[in-house]
Amino acid sequence: MKTNRRKFLAGTLAAGAAIYGGGLTAFGAEAKRGQIRIGTCKLGLAAAKTAGLEGIQLPLQLAGDQLDVSQAATIQNYKQQMAETGLPICGLMMGMLNQSPLAADPRGPAWLAQAITAAKELDARVILVAFFSKGDLLAKDGQLKRDDVAAVVKRLQDAAPRAKDAGVVLAIENYLNVRQNIEILERVGHESVQVYYDVFNTGATKGYDVPAEVRQLKSRIAQFHFKNGAQFLGEGKLQFPPIAAAIREIDYRGWIVLETSSPTKDAVADARRNAEFTRQLFAAA
Repeated sequence: MKTNRRKFLAGTLAAGAAIYGGGLTAFGAEAKRGQIRIGTCKLGLAAAKTAGLEGIQLPLQLAGDQLDVSQAATIQNYKQQMAETGLPICGLMMGMLNQSPLAADPRGPAWLAQAITAAKELDARVILVAFFSKGDLLAKDGQLKRDDVAAVVKRLQDAAPRAKDAGVVLAIENYLNVRQNIEILERVGHESVQVYYDVFNTGATKGYDVPAEVRQLKSRIAQFHFKNGAQFLGEGKLQFPPIAAAIREIDYRGWIVLETSSPTKDAVADARRNAEFTRQLFAAA
């Protein structure tokens, strides 16, 4: 989830039309207006537009102890970029939580509050709350880290009403299986906390049955990440057609965000290729 800040901002300016007001009609339910939309968390707005994508997921950065989007000038900068490109920011990504875990870092609750405020300002209705690396909720035996989960549940419960008031979903992304994710959601007990589902993390890294998990989670999935390691989508062992079929089966009509690599080192061309694969995948599904 690491992003070169200067390159990200440099790639976001281009001429275009008005801001697209994508979003959620309810807490976590993507607005059902037409087909799947394809975004990326690897490119800025201008580069995403050149690649034929429909929006971006914005990786948040730290500015001291605060999120960069807590600054009014940063929000205004992104609003200007959206207006110039005509593309939306479809979500925010809190990757800093991988090194500063939500379970333990005292700044975590403030970061959630700042992200929620920024998401409302940017009409970015899903906030990815990350649990990898130091923030991983799985112990070595594959069981939940119970103390960490208890702390996370409390902090999500505290933030959820604020998210609901803002029309924003806090979507947890992790290495947990479907049963473990559902346990956390039920303990939080709020519609504004859902799952961010990464098909590669679950299917290729952990070996879970992705189509089955998608069907079990259903409307508890706020958004999806598609990636395939160092390869293009459709290459290697991860089978995307049954995944797309399951996503269609649960009547998901929101964003598929590409977290894909760039095998040829041409990030725009490679993103265009992966986006076209994804569109064809869902057309077939």
